[in-house]
Amino acid sequence: MTEKDVPRISLRKKLQTVLTFTRLNTKRFFRDKLAIFFSVLFPLIFLFVFGSISRGGGKLSFKVAILNDSSSSYSTTFVEQLKNSKIYKIDKTVNNLTQAKDKMGKSQLDGVIYLNKDFGVVQNGNKYPSGQVEVIYTQNQMTAGQTMASVLNASLSGINAKFVNIKTPFTVSQNQLNEKSLTTFDYTFAGLLGFSIIGIGIFGPVNVFPELKKQGILRRLHTTPIKVWQYFLSTMFSQSIIGVLSIAIQFAIAISVFNLRVVGNYFEIIIFTIISIFMVLGIGLAVGGWAKNDRQAAPLSNIIVFPMLFLSGTFFPRFQMPQYLQSITNYLPLTPVIDGMRLLITEGKHLTQILPQLVLIALWMVIIYAIAFRVFRWE
Repeated sequence: MTEKDVPRISLRKKLQTVLTFTRLNTKRFFRDKLAIFFSVLFPLIFLFVFGSISRGGGKLSFKVAILNDSSSSYSTTFVEQLKNSKIYKIDKTVNNLTQAKDKMGKSQLDGVIYLNKDFGVVQNGNKYPSGQVEVIYTQNQMTAGQTMASVLNASLSGINAKFVNIKTPFTVSQNQLNEKSLTTFDYTFAGLLGFSIIGIGIFGPVNVFPELKKQGILRRLHTTPIKVWQYFLSTMFSQSIIGVLSIAIQFAIAISVFNLRVVGNYFEIIIFTIISIFMVLGIGLAVGGWAKNDRQAAPLSNIIVFPMLFLSGTFFPRFQMPQYLQSITNYLPLTPVIDGMRLLITEGKHLTQILPQLVLIALWMVIIYAIAFRVFRWE
């Protein structure tokens, strides 16, 4: 054996130690019924609750934008009637079709009511105004768009009867864009995955570490040659195995029960999931490694977790927040995780196309693990 072989053998032994503790941590998890409940079953409860809410109930109104290119007085009157109607919730921030497409793609709009330049104009020797209302919607909003067209057609039928009895001057046409938009559940599912990753990455170590310290297990480990980085790495591997398993179950249920449409690459989703668990787990390692007991760990973890759950788009979209708050929440650790998941799953983006989210996750990982290594204590 040469001197050059010694570091190689030493590194091999260190990695074998990591794998050994990875197996031990994984086995410990599957023997812990409480850990299984909070890491696997508890996220499923939220999945069924939000999935049922998203799927149940009919729409009582339509979120629409009105684009009026006509300058006729009749078009102005018609638009005012739509604004006064309880059926339509008008988005006044949309000024063109490009903005409307963007909002429809995010399920912020059910459709667009478009009036062309000839709407309400008296033409072709007629004594009455005429025109066509165009309802524009995406594939995922087909039902809402068709229903909206039917409602408008019924409204115009009464107006038409005032002018003629045979030919109807005002009609409704439908224009389905060859684009997909997010359903409410599609948008919510990425947030539920973020909630699951929080549970695996933070609540797991925060609950386990103080108990291991109380039992003196970490103190005994400290007397062995094992290093902090080895223990951290083994925990990262074991929690990733558990996390991928938990999220795979959620995907299976979301697809089979709630018709989730996954347009992204599953392999890239798995890679991003593991990276996200690694990053979030650092918070759990820092809090759990620093705390001497449950009384210290629980309040600190709640202070960290709850703002992220409510401000990172876990349970409701961030676009509903004020603009200044959206700018702040962009930089929370959980935000790039949820945004990246949503882009991969529902928009079919690749890892190379979500570099802003990956860079932010990498930066947080450096910061979090620097803190975790500094504050970790074996007892």
